[in-house]
Amino acid sequence: MKTAIPLWEVPAVPVAGSEARFPVRRIYCVGRNYAEHAREMGADPTREPPFFFMKPAEAIVTSGRMAYPPMTADLQHEVELVVALGRGGRDISAAGALECVFGYAVGLDMTRRDVQAELKAKGRSWEMGKAFDASAPISAVVPATRIGHPDRGAIGLKVNSQSRQHGDLADMIWPVADIIANLSAYVTLLPGDLVFTGTPAGVGRVERGDRLEGEIEGVGVLSVAIA
Repeated sequence: MKTAIPLWEVPAVPVAGSEARFPVRRIYCVGRNYAEHAREMGADPTREPPFFFMKPAEAIVTSGRMAYPPMTADLQHEVELVVALGRGGRDISAAGALECVFGYAVGLDMTRRDVQAELKAKGRSWEMGKAFDASAPISAVVPATRIGHPDRGAIGLKVNSQSRQHGDLADMIWPVADIIANLSAYVTLLPGDLVFTGTPAGVGRVERGDRLEGEIEGVGVLSVAIA
């Protein structure tokens, strides 16, 4: 194909135990999928249909270092289970949703909380609070053929070795299969899509020089330094 400008390199994530990489097409994120986090954000944790927002594929960080972003004085961490889709579809049933999953990873939904709060107060889209450069650090993807489909297990995050977030995957209001089913009612999911599944309580501010370590039992560890 002849292109008007040079093609860019496709963003990709390492695959654990392999030289292959997982190409990233789109990043979807689920909001307020843990009851305690919904409460700490001032929301009602009633089990309503999940809502979604997006980040660009180029937001992934696999180097272990991310720059502190501009236009914020309140950068916050949110550790999450990430689902990597190897198959897609539209109106996928919850019963068949896990067949679409290639594997899982540990991710951070980094948030410019002050920007998000200001935009929310004005009734505007809070995309610039979420969808900025380097806002999606992620660990290697572990194939589901190796670890199955984790539906319980500890999830947590430390900042400079101090515990900040802790919970269990079993605490998710909407489990992975239901998330995929709900999302596929809105859009046709495609191979290469990533889905960040929400964060437990304990989100908080990080500063330049901080080191973040997220861990999900049975999935892996993600270590990121804020440059």
